[in-house]
Amino acid sequence: MSESAKVVLSFVSKVRLNHVPAKLRASDIDYSARRYPLTYSVEDWAAINRYIQPPSSRRELDRWSAAVFRNDKSADLYELLVSMTRSIKQTIRHVSRHEQGIQDPVRTLILGSGSCRDVAVLMIGALRSRGIAARFVSGYVRLADADEEDEWDDIAGGNTHAWVQVYIPGPGWVDFDPAAGLPENQNLIRVAAVQHPREAIPLQGTWYGSRSDHLAMNVAVKVRCIESQ
Repeated sequence: MSESAKVVLSFVSKVRLNHVPAKLRASDIDYSARRYPLTYSVEDWAAINRYIQPPSSRRELDRWSAAVFRNDKSADLYELLVSMTRSIKQTIRHVSRHEQGIQDPVRTLILGSGSCRDVAVLMIGALRSRGIAARFVSGYVRLADADEEDEWDDIAGGNTHAWVQVYIPGPGWVDFDPAAGLPENQNLIRVAAVQHPREAIPLQGTWYGSRSDHLAMNVAVKVRCIESQ
């Protein structure tokens, strides 16, 4: 093989999913859980207790989230979750970070910047610290073309993405996207929902070669909407 020849390793994954856009309304929440602090039922607790384990940086996260939680005073749960989602978008600069792994939430606060997965972990940590069940979601975000009007009738681009799901008595697991500041799943395509981001790695392996090898990775996402009959 000539020195100029390139070896390309390609993985192609095709997934067909049923996607139902949904918005959380305050009236969807069980009456007993409409205000924070909330107490989960025994039945709920058995299924979600591992999503409430507080992080090691609990004290720092509690200080950061104190304004949103109003010093543990009673607050409307729906407004609280929307406020945190939008606050992260407004105060943490979104960056494309290609380093491996997840940035520690405290470091994200210090830097004032992070990737979608970093701000997702920040929000999850802050919620778990306050006794609210939250989990990490990995998938894709659909990027609508400029001439589209929210119509899913063609092939469009997309990016890998990460966001948060919060367990709310009544509607169950609800999507919140702190990187975009949006409390909805309109353009979010969920592939995995896990306790820790390491459980959602879609592809991993080892490359054996020489030091002179040129290593690069390109990811392309295409989304096609097929309306159900």
